[in-house]
Amino acid sequence: MSKADDIFIGMCADIIENGTTTEGQKVRPRWEDGASAYTIKRFGVCNRYDLREEFPALTLRRTALKSCMDEILWIYQRKSNNIRDLKPHIWDEWADETGSIGKAYGYQVGQVSHYADGDYDQMDRVLKDLRENPYSRRIMTNLYTFADLSEMHLYPCAFNVIYNVTHDAGAEKPVLNMLLVQRSQDVLAANNWNVCQYALLLMMVAQVSNMVPGEFVHMIADAHIYDRHIGIVRELIARPCHPAPKVSLNPGVHDFYAFTTDDLIVEDYVFGPQVAGIPIAV
Repeated sequence: MSKADDIFIGMCADIIENGTTTEGQKVRPRWEDGASAYTIKRFGVCNRYDLREEFPALTLRRTALKSCMDEILWIYQRKSNNIRDLKPHIWDEWADETGSIGKAYGYQVGQVSHYADGDYDQMDRVLKDLRENPYSRRIMTNLYTFADLSEMHLYPCAFNVIYNVTHDAGAEKPVLNMLLVQRSQDVLAANNWNVCQYALLLMMVAQVSNMVPGEFVHMIADAHIYDRHIGIVRELIARPCHPAPKVSLNPGVHDFYAFTTDDLIVEDYVFGPQVAGIPIAV
């Protein structure tokens, strides 16, 4: 089976069997019918994926990898906070009449800071440091800016990306690793979507930095399954699994800002049927 399947099944089983419930507590999310959306959750989940072994896509059901890539490019490459610049419709419910989601996500990546050697936004600084000072322990992006939270239509969930370079003895190229910190995650709706997004971001940044993509470490503070999702999750994790797909990028791209979803190559992706009608709490 795909190692991502194994990790996902173990995490979901642990949440259902050993998690704590928010039932009866004051919660923000609501279902479409107005009922409170309660969860069962685990605090402080840490999952590790090694991209040198395989790409971490679920095979229990299909993850739309080109859509994942489009959203990650929307945030870190296009640095946009407007859904009109994004093909998937996952942000539609949080956008205003102009298409804006406020001072969130791509807006934060594009904010410029002043350094002694010039002015850089967050992503440009990451790319520069990986070229010029790759063993720095300060290479990161952070989307959780307290002063701007009141002007965000939704607080960022996956908000802090830390890059770290290692170099195995005798290896031709250094290895680029990534740690993602996420404050909250709807496991059924978003877990593998986020995993694949940031795995693709790691692959792109590694390629343009002349490095090998290595470990992706995913830290989730509040990993939860909504009450109306528990039956769906039980059915999903009981399905048969398949080997991981082969996922690669167009090797001719050497500029992060030149990547498009056409540069994503997916081969031998075998997966189970899609889960229809997942209710989403807002």
